[in-house]
Amino acid sequence: MGFAEELRNNCAADWYAAVNHPFVDKLLDGSLPDDELRHYLVQDYQFCDAFVALLGQAVASAPSLPSRLVFARVLGAFASDENTYFQDCFDELSVPDPDRSAPALGPVTRDFDALMRSALATGAYPDVLAVLLVAEWLYGDWAARAGDASTWPAQTKHSEWIRLHNNPEYNAWVQWLRAEFNAAEPSNPEDRNRVAETFYEAVRLEREFFDAAVLPTAVR
Repeated sequence: MGFAEELRNNCAADWYAAVNHPFVDKLLDGSLPDDELRHYLVQDYQFCDAFVALLGQAVASAPSLPSRLVFARVLGAFASDENTYFQDCFDELSVPDPDRSAPALGPVTRDFDALMRSALATGAYPDVLAVLLVAEWLYGDWAARAGDASTWPAQTKHSEWIRLHNNPEYNAWVQWLRAEFNAAEPSNPEDRNRVAETFYEAVRLEREFFDAAVLPTAVR
């Protein structure tokens, strides 16, 4: 068992709850209401700045050129395919410009953004990888629940979000990222504990972010 697998097992309850969240259930079966999708995407888009910065830091701190090139390719894909999805959905869901660029942030959005920027500030490769790995691996796990594309929801706003996190290239990226994290496991116990706590906190916040995405009936 590698470092990544050990840490995921140690926070299995939060991981399982996020991957099998009711919000995900509704996304996968196409029943997710537009207001919940809109709220989720507006909040999720606010992570893009910190996420791109984390990928950039990974390029800078990776131990070899082959690793740098992997992160550079992912950074380019994120800036095109994923950003295009957000903008297309914002247009379809009539999200005004202020809500795209500077909405009121929910508490968990602020906390997750702070965690990303804290890992970024360390400049340490394992810390950066810990946040990136949780974000990508956990999303790959819930998207894998969708199964074959023939069973995906008909509406593009649902199916495209699944496709972005369930395709051969994405799955290969998550597998590579997991191996890279395992190889970067700190030998110093203090550093190892810090990276582990970052990983656990990221998983906890992923679960809470899905919790926050399910709007109370009175808010709709």
